[in-house]
Amino acid sequence: MITLIEDSRQQTGKHDIKHLSFKNAGVEVVRCKLPFGDYAAPPAISVDTKASMDEIAANICGKEHTRFINECKAAKAAGCQLVILVENDLGISCLSEVHNWINPRVVYSPNCVQGPRLQKAMETISERYGVRFEFCTPEEAGSRIVELLSNEVL
Repeated sequence: MITLIEDSRQQTGKHDIKHLSFKNAGVEVVRCKLPFGDYAAPPAISVDTKASMDEIAANICGKEHTRFINECKAAKAAGCQLVILVENDLGISCLSEVHNWINPRVVYSPNCVQGPRLQKAMETISERYGVRFEFCTPEEAGSRIVELLSNEVL
């Protein structure tokens, strides 16, 4: 049996689809505060899930930038591979496709971050801190987390 650690700051009831995937895969989930990421199989890897392209854009190019970069630095310093798993229904499946993303806020804020700038920022973060960006649909997130963490545990 595989055991995953889930950050205790994850909101209860908001990740039921993932928890069902974990249960179906025979994965035990233990909740405790993680210094970075949402799910971990320490010490090798930690997965931080983002619910949308909007969320990752806000983390990287918005008010959460400093906190996000500090988590990336902490993971690198701990020798932990941080994987940012971005859930989306937009068909974005890899970092090279992020440049196609059109921020829905462009209607209200013409100068908001768009795909090309976000992709460049993600590439820079990947190079500086060793962060891996991966993408999936919300329905695939639970099984993808298990796959990412299982490969590190085995």
